[in-house]
Amino acid sequence: MIKKLPALFALLIALATLAACGNDDGDSQTSETQTAASGSEFNDADIAFTTDMMQHHAQALQMVDMTMGRKLDPAVQKLVEEIRAAQAPEIEQMNDWLVDWGQPAPETGRDHSNAHGDGEMEMDQEMPGMMSSEDMDRLQAAGGDEFQQMWLEMMIEHHKGAIEMAQTEQAEGVNPDAMKMAEAIESSQQAEITIMEKLLRS
Repeated sequence: MIKKLPALFALLIALATLAACGNDDGDSQTSETQTAASGSEFNDADIAFTTDMMQHHAQALQMVDMTMGRKLDPAVQKLVEEIRAAQAPEIEQMNDWLVDWGQPAPETGRDHSNAHGDGEMEMDQEMPGMMSSEDMDRLQAAGGDEFQQMWLEMMIEHHKGAIEMAQTEQAEGVNPDAMKMAEAIESSQQAEITIMEKLLRS
């Protein structure tokens, strides 16, 4: 029996190695580039970025909607409109990509109609920069100057999360359009962070 132990150990090691190789192959397949019927190429990173950023943008637009009817400084109001003008069309564009790729589009509360979100929709709060439902409730309940300051602080954190997601897409994605959008999001939202930080100091 003792003489057979080395052979048994060798067999166990070989089986473990085969199992590990099998798992590696499975992992690599999940990130392989796929081609849609339209001819556009995409991978899992593109799908994750597009799906998550749709929800991320939707929450930013809910925060934008909360400013309606409130008195804001002109510079803050200008920023609000710029965020609305940039992110609403991007949600629609990302939805079109997911349809093209044969992937399910997440519910955003603003699907295809730019309807006002009510802040109560369940979204993945584990994404970078996402506000919790409690955060959104506090913002909604704030008034006057407190609302404006809280809105700026929360939007800065929200933008930082979007930049992190955009950087991941640029590093790991393969779809040219998604990567181009990610680059634009990083650039524009970093510029908006700079503006918001100056507004908080003023």
